[in-house]
Formats: sequence, structure tokens, C-alpha cells
Amino acid sequence: MSLLTDRRTYAALAVLQAGDAVACGLQIPPIKKVLDDVGLAEHLRPVLPVVKAASALGLLSVFRFPGLARFTTSMLTVYFVLAVAFHVKAKDVSPGLLAASSFLALYGVMTVKGPGAVSRR
Repeated sequence: MSLLTDRRTYAALAVLQAGDAVACGLQIPPIKKVLDDVGLAEHLRPVLPVVKAASALGLLSVFRFPGLARFTTSMLTVYFVLAVAFHVKAKDVSPGLLAASSFLALYGVMTVKGPGAVSRR
């Protein structure tokens, strides 16, 4: 089993997504700046914490419903395609673009590979 198919990786990424959901919900200054820089409309911003919290739950589903976890990584791939597109459209060459591109690649590969099989000991 590789790191990208390990269920612990899914769990760690779920924690990251949950933390990001809270940060987006609170609109902490660095996140607000990135959203301003890429021109995300104010009325769309309340959707982000919901999407990120749902993705955290979807990633955690790997322990009982691996197919749902794989679907979640595919939807996160779409999310990060849009994030990269927003950065590119805004000509925002920043660490945010690098992060979005990295997550796009990560979730894309995880979608292709899928979660690893449960080992029965």
C-alpha cells in the first residue's frame, strides 16, 4: 500500500479540510485576502466552509465507505481545478496558486489510485 492509498492519509487530509473549513468560516485575514485576490464573489464565500466540511466527512468515510471517499477525492479534484482557474484568471501567481496546483495533483492521483484495501488481520 502506498502513502496515497493509505487510509491514514485520507484521515490526515480530512483533518486539514476540517481546519480549512473553520478558517474559511471565520474568514481569517489570510484567507480573506486570497479570496479577494482571486475575485471570489462575497455571496459565494459562505459556501466554502460547507463544501470543505463535507469533503472532510467524505474523506473520513474511507474507513466504512471507500467508494464515497474516492468520489470525494474526485470532487476535490474538480474543486481544485476551479481554484487553479480562479488564480490563473486573476493572474495571481502566489503561494496560493502553488498550493491549489499541488492539491489538484494530489487529489487527482488519489482519485485514480483509490483507497487501499482493508487489511484483515
